[in-house]
Amino acid sequence: MRAAFAQAEAAGARGEVPVGAAIVDPATREVIAADGNRTLELKDPTAHAEMLAIRAAAAKLGSERLAGHDLYVTLEPCPMCAGAISFARIARVYYGAEDPKGGGVDHGPRVFSHPTCHHVPEVYGGIGALRAADLLRSFFSGKR
Repeated sequence: MRAAFAQAEAAGARGEVPVGAAIVDPATREVIAADGNRTLELKDPTAHAEMLAIRAAAAKLGSERLAGHDLYVTLEPCPMCAGAISFARIARVYYGAEDPKGGGVDHGPRVFSHPTCHHVPEVYGGIGALRAADLLRSFFSGKR
C-alpha cells in the first residue's frame, strides 16, 4: 500500500485527484507497476490510477492476464476500474477509502456481485482508509 500512497501523493501534487494504485506480485512482494490518476494530464477519462497500473503491468508481463497478482489502491475502484480488474483476473484487491458516490465494488453497482462478472477477486477494503480519506479531503478542501 506504500507504493499506492506514494502515487496518490504524486497525483495530488500534479493537481490530479490523489488516487494511487500498485500491482504487486504477492510471491516476491515486487511492485510490478504503479501509477496515480492522470486524467487531466493525459486528457483521458480512463486514466484512473488502477487502469494505468493494470496497463503497465500487462505490458511488463507480456500478458493481458494478471492472475495471481494483487492490486493496492487508495480509493474503492469505480465501476470502469472494477470491470478492468475482473478482465485482468487480478487475484486480490486491497483498497483504502470507501467511495459511496462513485465506487463500484462495495458501493454503487457492485460489479463483482453480478452473475455475469467473469472473475471475482478477493476484496479487502479499509486498508489505510483514514490516510486515504484525509488525502482526498485535503485535496478537495483546497479546491473549494
